[in-house]
Amino acid sequence: MPPVEVRLETVDAERAGQRLDNFLSSRLKGVPKSALYRVLRTGQVRVNGKRCKPELRLEAGDVVRIPPLRVAAPGEVAPPSDSLRDTLAQRIVHEDAEFLVLDKPSGLAAHGGSGVSLGAIEAMRAIRPTQDIELVHRLDRDTSGLLLFAKKHSALRRLQALIRESRMQKKYFALIQGSPARDRFEVDAALRKNQLRGGERMVEVDEEDGKASLSRFRVIERYADCTLVEVEIITGRTHQIRVHSLHAGHPLAGDPKYGDEAFNKLMKSRGLKRLFLHAHSLRFPWGENADERQFSAPLGADLRKVLEGLGR
Repeated sequence: MPPVEVRLETVDAERAGQRLDNFLSSRLKGVPKSALYRVLRTGQVRVNGKRCKPELRLEAGDVVRIPPLRVAAPGEVAPPSDSLRDTLAQRIVHEDAEFLVLDKPSGLAAHGGSGVSLGAIEAMRAIRPTQDIELVHRLDRDTSGLLLFAKKHSALRRLQALIRESRMQKKYFALIQGSPARDRFEVDAALRKNQLRGGERMVEVDEEDGKASLSRFRVIERYADCTLVEVEIITGRTHQIRVHSLHAGHPLAGDPKYGDEAFNKLMKSRGLKRLFLHAHSLRFPWGENADERQFSAPLGADLRKVLEGLGR
């Protein structure tokens, strides 16, 4: 598609407080992030006539100059297939004027990047082209379950504030190796991201340089070689449940990155074809009266079938 023309956009109250780079991303859907940061770095984007850094927080009434930028060319971001559109439409757990809750299927990334051109956020934007949809939090590509989208920037700010303040309760179902000694236990271990060769991202426990991380485990069902647990994450670090489970001596079933190879082979022989991790519950206060909102998504048929075939 041809470049768009230079345009000036006035920030409304709904966008007040948003970072400049995120504002541009929302106004130029389909433009690669690298292009956005290039025009920011070279001063082609101006706020009230001045050069600004990407992290600038916009205020209502600010005027943003947006330079000509090429929107997505054919092949950069593939549109969602009809089958994916149908699947996502059927997996919407809740929707109102402020946010949307999706039961994300395993295998679909939360967002594009790192070799993935189409994620859940890109697919939802393509399905709802007239709506301003933003991703509130993330799930690993192989993790299924509840994923939250905001439909207003004011809702995005409030939802992300709830996450920062640990007022949004997130619970997962996970199948772990072995049998924990206690029915309830915590893993309080700081986590640090580590880039390995080839760009593969790994996370490891690092009490000195890592970020504080807390997970609470509760046994649901014990089987011969493994245990179904519910995990509540008090913090939301990358790969938190996967690394904390490994740290506790009970790696997740079907985890190719942090799991036990022999255990994964055993679970595969019993029908498990992917990571056994499912975000099944979200709960948070909402509205003027801070009424509790709770959403749930049951285990998918593929994971239920695995459990049915396990010996107790």
